[in-house]
Amino acid sequence: MSYNAFMNKSTVAAYLRKNQDPRGIEHWKKHENCGLKSYGLGLTILRKYAKSIGRDAKLAKSLWKSDIYEMKIISILIDDPKAMTTEQAERQVEDLEGGYLAHVFSSCGAPLAKTPFVVELADQWIKSKDSIRLRCGYGLLYEISKSKKKSTPDEAYFLAHIATIDKQRKKASIPILMSMAGALIGMGMRTTKLNRAALKVARSIGPIIHNETCDPFDAVKHLTSPHTKKKLGL
Repeated sequence: MSYNAFMNKSTVAAYLRKNQDPRGIEHWKKHENCGLKSYGLGLTILRKYAKSIGRDAKLAKSLWKSDIYEMKIISILIDDPKAMTTEQAERQVEDLEGGYLAHVFSSCGAPLAKTPFVVELADQWIKSKDSIRLRCGYGLLYEISKSKKKSTPDEAYFLAHIATIDKQRKKASIPILMSMAGALIGMGMRTTKLNRAALKVARSIGPIIHNETCDPFDAVKHLTSPHTKKKLGL
């Protein structure tokens, strides 16, 4: 439930207009083909704002119907895991604007990853032939791998997924490969056995060139970092 009883779609729109970023708007012009408009706000600002709103399934539903990128992001971030259903997830995954919302929808601490059906959904989407579901499935797997709940799957579960990534990686597109690599990082930071298995696959994948302006994404660096070694006692 929202901590702000006066929060609605209009107040969110007013906040976005007031804090719009001209540089971000200019950058967004590169993505105009996705069908969404933007006020140019970054994810860090949106996450902070969403946190101030709190959980609000009703407002999330209202914002999701917007054609504004930031409203959809806020919708994702403020949704209530206790109120979400698999039917809702299946509807929303069809409306991720070609993948522009996929990362926040399935990862970044997304409410979807906190639902009681997340493991079942991730497994189902990872087997999907739909590229967006596949990306989201691995995003959810990353979130599952970070969980410390007693209900979190055992080591064998993650080893099986690492083996699946190894089999599928050669045919994967860059966006899917990025999601796979993210999942490898999460799984590889759970135990030493998982680290060895994930690292082997990550080395086979190598650095992933995904953007001309960004450094290649290299899961190996994360899996062999001082932080990871310290955490696992390597």
